[in-house]
Amino acid sequence: MSRRIPRGLNAAATATAAALTLVALTGPASASGSGSAPAAALPQARIFMVNPVQSSGDQTLADAKDAADAVPASAYTTAALRNLDASGRLSGRWVYVRSDTGASANPADATVYNRTDDQFEQVMAYFWVNEAQEYLQGLGFGTELPGANDRAQPVRINQWGADNSFFSDKKTEIRFGKGGVDDAEDAEVIVHEYGHAVHNAQVPGFGTSPEAGAIGEAFGDYLAVEVGAHADAAYGWPRRADLACVADWDAASYSDAPHCLRRIDGNKVYADLEGEVHADGEIWSRALFDIRNALGARTADRIIVNAQFGFAPDTSFKDAALTTVSTAQRMYGANAADAVRAAFKARQIPGIQ
Repeated sequence: MSRRIPRGLNAAATATAAALTLVALTGPASASGSGSAPAAALPQARIFMVNPVQSSGDQTLADAKDAADAVPASAYTTAALRNLDASGRLSGRWVYVRSDTGASANPADATVYNRTDDQFEQVMAYFWVNEAQEYLQGLGFGTELPGANDRAQPVRINQWGADNSFFSDKKTEIRFGKGGVDDAEDAEVIVHEYGHAVHNAQVPGFGTSPEAGAIGEAFGDYLAVEVGAHADAAYGWPRRADLACVADWDAASYSDAPHCLRRIDGNKVYADLEGEVHADGEIWSRALFDIRNALGARTADRIIVNAQFGFAPDTSFKDAALTTVSTAQRMYGANAADAVRAAFKARQIPGIQ
């Protein structure tokens, strides 16, 4: 599999976003179940159902310089823009577009944009960051469990002149790049970067050792797959590509078919560490995927995310695995702890018996 410029910078500090006056809050037609206004009363937006390759199964799709007709109309859907504030912009409770190229998107016009419009990526970033935080809220984070980046996350769209995206440690913001498939056209790229923001909010400065950096990349990949799978189930969207493949659409510009930025179901073990965080992250993400398959998504994700509050910024695979096992024991008992332990043992993480 071809590899691109590494994604994701782990950050050191959490900024406090300005308070927002909220209007028309609602949860998705899914698990968060919060809010008061019906989705039909909210501004609607045209978005991709995760990404065009995943929803269509067509591995021949190509960027074609942002051409609108390069992607079939069936790859799009219409969904509510939830949790917007009263500003009339893409600004809300969990995310706001800080800056962009071209004209800023108007939520009132969000049903007419397509991938040839710069505003489409703005809408995608707003929708999918909000979706990711709502998913975490639906797991109990911010209510019965501590909040996990439950703040307004700033994003910048198409203002990084390279085919790369990252979470910045200076302003705790996410920047999405352009080139090939523009990064914010793929929901799994968006949510991967949001995973870095979640980690940093949980443990300021997370990722200061090579193994901690690999864990950060792995969690971003895993969260991207998980939020996309949850949305597919919640909204009834088709998924015609491999669940464990990350960023199928973004990867179309730099990989052979079937396109994947990375996978979360590989067979790497600890002895395969090579000192590159994205490659080494595939060891950890496979363990997370195995925990999900053993315990179910909801239970697994409550354990996985809650455990991360106990990680050190420079944690090792061993210490993070032991913390995750003990979190499973505390939350769900011996059977859950045994399943988590087995997943890490299968990756041959040192000290896991």
